[in-house]
Amino acid sequence: MLLEIKTSATSTAVDYFPIVIQFVFAAGFVATTMFVTHILGPHLKTKKKLKAFESGIKSVGNARQPFAIKYFLTAILFVLFDVEVIFLYPWAVNFLDLGMGGIITMGLFMVLLLIGFFYIIKSGALDWE
Repeated sequence: MLLEIKTSATSTAVDYFPIVIQFVFAAGFVATTMFVTHILGPHLKTKKKLKAFESGIKSVGNARQPFAIKYFLTAILFVLFDVEVIFLYPWAVNFLDLGMGGIITMGLFMVLLLIGFFYIIKSGALDWE
């Protein structure tokens, strides 16, 4: 057989050597690419070239204009609930192996998740005025 599978539970530093080689090749590729593009790339620095490019749309106003807090609140709530939903996948995969303790734990998790969701709706955090 060309590939032997190691069955022991212990690992040594030699087992991580392929990962080190992969890291060295990846870092070398990035460094080489950055160096070559810096050397071969254009070096012309005119006023027009240094101006910010806005996808073909002329820049209007200050880029430091503040955003509404509702935008950030909605983004944070999306991330929060998205991460919580990620916990449902391993539970669903191991549903039968977890037994009654897993069902109770996930039920409690879902109840807390729904309480938080109803609180957000009740407080009007998702209402855009």
